[in-house]
Amino acid sequence: MEVTITSSEDMEKLGVRIGQVLAGGEVLELVGDVGAGKTTLTKGIARGLGIVNDVQSPTFTISRVYEARDGLRLAHYDFYRLVDAGIMSAELYESVHDPHTVTVLEWASIVAGVLPHDVLTIQLAPILETSRKVSIAANGDKSRAVMEKLQ
Repeated sequence: MEVTITSSEDMEKLGVRIGQVLAGGEVLELVGDVGAGKTTLTKGIARGLGIVNDVQSPTFTISRVYEARDGLRLAHYDFYRLVDAGIMSAELYESVHDPHTVTVLEWASIVAGVLPHDVLTIQLAPILETSRKVSIAANGDKSRAVMEKLQ
């Protein structure tokens, strides 16, 4: 599935759509360069999950967890500043295997060995300064179910 986004508001709206169809246990990998819109998309996902708190990039804290609707949690990780996963591997393993947690990962290649096979991969590629091509790919049953609900 591919979508062209022309503003940060549209990126957040896409995130809201995604967040609204999540039921817990999903793992979303956001792929894109610095400034591609990963945190903006995550803010929308949080809104779609019913989170009213201000969602901030976890670049310096590595992870942030938010309480969401229906007893769910959003765990947002950013591994940009890490050389190796270290002790974060154990926390991440718990998160990605918790049926009540939606896990969003930025710069996930560093923790690829901890991730389950079933990941919804969302690639954000700049077209122009404010435009992005967003490609969404499913890698398993749970992520395919999310894709079907989005189409």
